[in-house]
Amino acid sequence: MTGGASGIGRAIVKRLAHEALAVVVADVDGDGAERLAEQVRRGGGQALAVPMDVTDEAAVMGAIDMVHSRLGPIHALVNNAGIGVAGTVLDTSPADFQAVMAVNVVGTYLVTRHVLPDMLACHAGTIVNVGSVAGLVGIRDRAAYSASKGAVLAMTRALHADFHDRGIRVNAVVPGTVDTPWVDRITAGAPDPGATKRGMAARQPIGRMGTADEIADAVWFLMGPGASFVYGSWLVVDGGLTAL
Repeated sequence: MTGGASGIGRAIVKRLAHEALAVVVADVDGDGAERLAEQVRRGGGQALAVPMDVTDEAAVMGAIDMVHSRLGPIHALVNNAGIGVAGTVLDTSPADFQAVMAVNVVGTYLVTRHVLPDMLACHAGTIVNVGSVAGLVGIRDRAAYSASKGAVLAMTRALHADFHDRGIRVNAVVPGTVDTPWVDRITAGAPDPGATKRGMAARQPIGRMGTADEIADAVWFLMGPGASFVYGSWLVVDGGLTAL
């Protein structure tokens, strides 16, 4: 589970632990990952915190080696690590654009590339990539983020095409606007952060943002036995935003 220490990732970790899975909390915030893993363990679950920068291949490989030594082969992967910046292509610096692509796209590629051998060895596994409606429709001032999430969704179907006949299920959950600390950070610089958040909530036809727990429920569905016939799909969880 990448990007597991906060926000949507934190909710997914808790949901998977509730389902009695041994959960790896992988995050560049190693202290935050350890605090969450300890919370899961205090609740009777099994969790391992692994500091990991998904953009650093050596770090990814080292983290996976740690998981192998503590828990054994990896049978499921949630690629959730992601960052975003606000801005059009004119407002977004090349450095910011490259940083977003490095975490959201290259990170998904690197972690998947190094986890897949475990799954292929036993001819079974499931991967859930966390996309965004920004990868499906145009959203103002999200050029880099939209590009990165569009790539994640395309990668999801490419992985399905390449590995579905080797026992691997690959799908994506596609959240709409979710009320997380990340939303607080990107709205903090607005002249009226509260009004900006209300405007983001109003984009959904149902008039509110999603919750991290609602996304975690969708991820668990895609990972669990109820989705055994779901391959190469995008599960859109967006309060109806893309339906109109």
